[in-house]
Amino acid sequence: MQQFLAVAAQASSNSSTAAPPAPPLRSRPPRREQPSSVVKEATMADEHQELTKAFSGLGGLGVEENALVSALGRWRKQPEKRSQFRQGFPGFFTPSAAGGSNVTIERCSDEYVKHLKTEFSRFKNLMVLWAMHPWERDARWAHRALHKKHHPAAVLVELACTRTADELLGARRAYHALYHRSLEEDVAYRLKDKETSLLVGLVAAYRYEGPRVSEDLAKEEATALAAGGGAKPQSELVVRVLATRSKPQLRATFRMYEKISGKPLEEEFGGEAPCMREAVRCLDSPAKYFADLIVEAFKDGADKQAKAALTRVVVSRSDADMEEIKEAYLKQHGAKLVDAVAKNTHGHYRDALLAMIGK
Repeated sequence: MQQFLAVAAQASSNSSTAAPPAPPLRSRPPRREQPSSVVKEATMADEHQELTKAFSGLGGLGVEENALVSALGRWRKQPEKRSQFRQGFPGFFTPSAAGGSNVTIERCSDEYVKHLKTEFSRFKNLMVLWAMHPWERDARWAHRALHKKHHPAAVLVELACTRTADELLGARRAYHALYHRSLEEDVAYRLKDKETSLLVGLVAAYRYEGPRVSEDLAKEEATALAAGGGAKPQSELVVRVLATRSKPQLRATFRMYEKISGKPLEEEFGGEAPCMREAVRCLDSPAKYFADLIVEAFKDGADKQAKAALTRVVVSRSDADMEEIKEAYLKQHGAKLVDAVAKNTHGHYRDALLAMIGK
């Protein structure tokens, strides 16, 4: 860990240089306004140095919590700043090819991750998850769901069904780079139940993301699903439809199914097919799904995994669809998300969550 602190200190010192002495007052030229681009670059450099200094503390009295929370608020919806931070912090983030592709991500050092649980306990690992490349972050979540006890497979469904096609592809590449095997391989090998074929199909998908929707196709597939008694986890039709169709096309199919059968498709799946039910929920309305996860995290008796979902949702959706999630939370539960978070969390963790959610 000492070598990391040394590198961090060097990175911080290299980010600032001593200013030259000012010329005598009589010879100073008239002051000119700096171009906005120059001011912006200088501000980013200062913020980068401040965040590097905060991360360099690594626990105890060395962590500057206020600086970390401040960065969360200022850098919200600005992933390019985090990318520059990772590139300028070689002690913790190192360039790594993503799964043998020509794409490179700044991978978080394994030794750094190992120390986070205790060093950043007050933030519940939120800070390093926020700083990580999104592909690596999703890959680590997927690996934990597959290899750790008591981690629900529904996390895999969430990652596969709420990310864009390129984000999911990136996560698969990062998984390959981190663990030297494919995500699809691990899903097929680790999960031995009737929903395995669905999960393999979901994580391997690369969906069309255009606006085109065929109402005729939606009616045809909804009718076929209804004729088959809804859905069966092992049904080839269900797997093919959920794992290959675009999200707009699926929403049209879900609406048509409800019109034909009189109830939502997700209600067809009980306890025997939890992943299938979660897939329909994620594909149909991600914002509503995430709002429900947050509600579950706040319930009395919520287990560790339910509580961890709060961090996962806020960190992963802060730059994506957080505004939609806030609207869905208000509509479904009659309260503002920021008020619920402020009420049910505390300390620097609460401050960090609120900074990432935004007002």
